[in-house]
Amino acid sequence: MSPSTLGKLLLSLPHVEQSEPFGPGVFVQKVGGKMFALYTYDDDGLRMNLKCDPDRAIELREQHESIIPGYHMSKKHWNTLILDGSLDAVFVKELIQHSYDLVFASLTKKLRESLS
Repeated sequence: MSPSTLGKLLLSLPHVEQSEPFGPGVFVQKVGGKMFALYTYDDDGLRMNLKCDPDRAIELREQHESIIPGYHMSKKHWNTLILDGSLDAVFVKELIQHSYDLVFASLTKKLRESLS
């Protein structure tokens, strides 16, 4: 998956806003003002942090070498995906949706309704 494809995919989700609060090249995606994804592309390749259910986060790390505890994030709730081609694109999309859904569900009822 290329950085531009990943960016387009993330921005295709409803009510997503993108910014670079940590500096150029570190792209943060939020829904309702809360972050659900962060990605960067540099000499180390394409990497993305996604929120994840804590139990599932552990399972994913055990099953996939390219999924590690969230870099500079809460290791309990975030995973880092190393997007080197070893993870299937459909699977990555599922993980993005899971992260988005977790964050959207955590928004207040009033905010969720205003976005719907």
